[in-house]
Amino acid sequence: MMENQPQPGACAPLISSPLPMLLGGRYRLERVLGEGGMGIVYRARDLLHEQFGEPRPLVALKVLGESLAQSQDAHLLLYREFSLTRSLGHARVVRVFSFDVDTASEVAFFTMELMSGATLDQLLLDCPRGVPWQELRRIATGLLDALGYIHRQGVLHGDVKPSNVMLDDDGVRLFDFGLAQALAPPLSGLPALNPQRFTAWTPAYAAPELLDGAPLSASSEVYGAACLVYDLALGRRSTQGARLAPPRQLPRRCWPALKIALNGDPQRRTITLDELQVAMQCEHSVVGRWFAAR
Repeated sequence: MMENQPQPGACAPLISSPLPMLLGGRYRLERVLGEGGMGIVYRARDLLHEQFGEPRPLVALKVLGESLAQSQDAHLLLYREFSLTRSLGHARVVRVFSFDVDTASEVAFFTMELMSGATLDQLLLDCPRGVPWQELRRIATGLLDALGYIHRQGVLHGDVKPSNVMLDDDGVRLFDFGLAQALAPPLSGLPALNPQRFTAWTPAYAAPELLDGAPLSASSEVYGAACLVYDLALGRRSTQGARLAPPRQLPRRCWPALKIALNGDPQRRTITLDELQVAMQCEHSVVGRWFAAR
């Protein structure tokens, strides 16, 4: 997990939940980093590592939100996310460290890396005229690289959106696998998650078929990633279902591929993550195929 750089004059959010300030006898909670539909992420200090002289003892620590924490299977759901994320090892995917349960408070949590950076929803606010092409190209290819990798590992992320992608000097990092799904054993044997139970999908980035009850698929993740890239190019969140126009920041030769990825009809969304990634790199030999197919 990455830590957003504080804005000038802004105050860090305080810990407002009934959680104890110390979890697992070693992690001291310092402040809230982010809160979503399923969980809350804190910045925490690892007192054990600090005691042994670790110069960077800070970690990100995730617990379930209050509503989910009352569920009988709460600990299993959080462990599921931890286990899926732990199975991945890629430079563009956040690293998790350990899963634990604080016995005194009966709170399950896991820890992950803490890095400085900003989420892409912050970048949207900072670039109202659209992200310049060279930076947009770096973000798009990095995100598609991460998604392509996790798909090859048999995992679907489930919630591709700007607030789940971080950006630092080294590029993008994909995180928050709370809605991820494993397609094959052994990870598919983890506790099942019913998206309807948590009204999981983020409408602005969910493929239309998901909102109609279809299962998560690689194609629906292509759609989510394409929506994210399109919004960054526009500099604002687009209206789902609106007539699409080529963004000013996007080279014309990249538009045909992105437009196919944005198609609301999965039968016409005939492009893979790898093909979209190549198109965003503006490889003429592949992009020409999309022009020819128009």
